[in-house]
Amino acid sequence: MVLTQHDIQQIDADYLEALSPKELLAVSLKLLQDLQEAHDRFNQTSKNSSRPSGSFAPWEGSVIEDEDDDDTVEDKNTSQGNDTEKEKKKTEPLDDKNSPPPKKPGRQKGTKGHGRKTNREITGIKENRAKNCALCGKELEEDAEFKPYGGFLVLDIVIGEKGIEVTHVKHLYGETLCSCGHKTETKPARSKKEENWRTELTERRLVGPMLAALIVSLSLRSRMSRMRIQEFLKDWLGIRLSKGTINNTIREAGQAVEPLEEELIEEIKKAVLLHADETSWKENGTLRWLWVLVTADVTLFLIGKRSWDVIASILESYSGWLMSDGYMAYRKYAKRLRCWAHLIRKARGLSESLNREANSFGTKVLETFTLLIKQVYKAREGPDINLKEDYLLQLTELKKLCEKHKDSKHDKTRKLARELLNDWDTIWTILAHPELPMTNNIAERALRHWIIFRKISFGTRTNEGSRAFSLLASVIETCRQRKILPWPYLAEVIDARRKGAPLPVFPTTS
Repeated sequence: MVLTQHDIQQIDADYLEALSPKELLAVSLKLLQDLQEAHDRFNQTSKNSSRPSGSFAPWEGSVIEDEDDDDTVEDKNTSQGNDTEKEKKKTEPLDDKNSPPPKKPGRQKGTKGHGRKTNREITGIKENRAKNCALCGKELEEDAEFKPYGGFLVLDIVIGEKGIEVTHVKHLYGETLCSCGHKTETKPARSKKEENWRTELTERRLVGPMLAALIVSLSLRSRMSRMRIQEFLKDWLGIRLSKGTINNTIREAGQAVEPLEEELIEEIKKAVLLHADETSWKENGTLRWLWVLVTADVTLFLIGKRSWDVIASILESYSGWLMSDGYMAYRKYAKRLRCWAHLIRKARGLSESLNREANSFGTKVLETFTLLIKQVYKAREGPDINLKEDYLLQLTELKKLCEKHKDSKHDKTRKLARELLNDWDTIWTILAHPELPMTNNIAERALRHWIIFRKISFGTRTNEGSRAFSLLASVIETCRQRKILPWPYLAEVIDARRKGAPLPVFPTTS
């Protein structure tokens, strides 16, 4: 806007009547420019601008389109009401002689303790016997004497023909007697403490692998809060879990699938075409970015800064085509494609502008893209041709027009002209390779579910939480991309990692 709110507050009928014709014309031109810009902003939709569809109120009737590459998250302060502060009681300081002795840390003697309470019946007992004698190496018989001295309960679910069945199994550990006289003891498996993770992978868990997969599904796919998950498990399955246990289960699941990330990265490096996009993310109120890399059968999410360094290590050994938006960091990669959808939306917005210069420029850009889109589709069905050479005249005229408007006073006209010039060769690469995609719609669709998740949850609170989220999202989306149900596989991975066993093979496309 040319005029500030302070300027407009000083304009009234008396002020305008006192102006000379020349001064009145100057003021009118400024008001006209601001009015045009205001109308352009008011008429913005997800079809003619970079404004994401999720930023519209439900009653505005926005048509859902591709999410913008530069989604921003507005800080939403929840209303706290006008609660009055409680009056603080003023007490006189106690003398040292009358002051009570300091309390020892921890639970005080005589106070009532708290623990997990459940009336659920035990559905089975599993004796975890040693398979071989630790001394002589002899295989132990199934009827060998077993003396348990410890155990724990595990809640899990089994999905069968009758639906979901909740199991409550007591796992026993102890000593198994060998014929040589040696007693071999068994203990719950426990992995080594892993860096950057507070949770520990061990068999000694209340939540079983399949129940853990269900909790992850409720959190990440159904976008339920910890409290809502707690309510669902209690009401529908009769399982009572604390919010802390639910939170630790999700973190543990993320830690369990971490080794799979390297496998996904190696598959990405072998792909012919890679789609990349990013959107804003909040981590404890700090701005971060959620990146997504999508190939034909792999989807990988990463959370970090909006820097090329986040994906540089992956693209260093990648030699295929990279489809991206106009973010300048992507320009570091030479073999790149440019999404036309973003440019067309911006051109459409200018073509609908009340500013004559913007309207004329936007209309010309839109006409050129519309013409070339039709030719690309025809080229895909016909013989191999180089559209860039056939339509060199139209491209030359458009480039001259961009050069003319790159210093325009109209902000959006200037930005679009410069954007086209900066990525000129990249934008028209598709004309020489019409078999490649014209838009980055695949990456934007991969982000859409998680953008809604972000708006509901306001992001994550810790670096560990962000890491668990991105790892689980990668495994879930890759499984769904391959038409594989992710939850049984996730349960297998959690079970294997708790036992320290090799990971199950990542499923291929069914």
